[in-house]
Order: sequence, then C-alpha cells, then structure tokens
Amino acid sequence: MNFPDNLKYTKEHEWLRVEDGIAVVGITEYAQSELGDIVYIEFPEKGKTFSRNDSIGTIEAVKTVADLYAPVSGEIVEVNDELTDSPELVNQDPYQKGWMLKIKLTDPTEVDTLMDSAAYKEHVAEA
Repeated sequence: MNFPDNLKYTKEHEWLRVEDGIAVVGITEYAQSELGDIVYIEFPEKGKTFSRNDSIGTIEAVKTVADLYAPVSGEIVEVNDELTDSPELVNQDPYQKGWMLKIKLTDPTEVDTLMDSAAYKEHVAEA
C-alpha cells in the first residue's frame, strides 16, 4: 500500500495535504480498499464550518456506507465535483484525482497532531 510521506493521516483513514492555509482532504488507499467499489459520495455544503472530528459527509460503497470526518477544523471552500459523476476515481487514484474537499484551516496547529506516514503505517498494521 502507498502512504505518501508528504501527507498527514487520521485514525479514521483520512489524509490531508496543506497548501497555503488550505487542507486538501481525501481517504487513504487503505480506506478505499477496505470499502471496495465507491459508488456515491455525499459532500458537505461549501461555506459550512466544522470542528475537527465532525462527521462531514458519507462515502457509499457497494457493500457499506462510511462517514467522512473532518481531520481539522475549518470552512469547506471546495468539493471535488468530478467525484459526483465519477466516484470511482477515489478507488483509482485516492491521493490525486480522488481528493474530496478543501478546508480553510481555522487552527493550523491541528495539523501537527496528525500522524505522519510511518505512524499511519503502524496504525494500519494494527488494524
């Protein structure tokens, strides 16, 4: 499995990458493989604010539905509209084309509390 070193990770299997105060968020390769074929993603509304660990949407796969959690606090500034018509992009390319949303950070220090790739690999190995 691929867990890029330039990303941060949550115990709930989201990843994030910070670009100019904006967190780009998606689910990990491990998460998408556990879910199976993703068929629909329910996104939060743009402009809505969330606190860290809030449920902000759902990911529907053929066999199950999973919550999407906010890895950091902030305002939703963009969602990946391409996933509305092509949710399978999350299965094909979870770290690039399969990104899900962008959050404007309200507390950038929250990023420092997330796992790096080595810690996330250990977390997955224990699952």
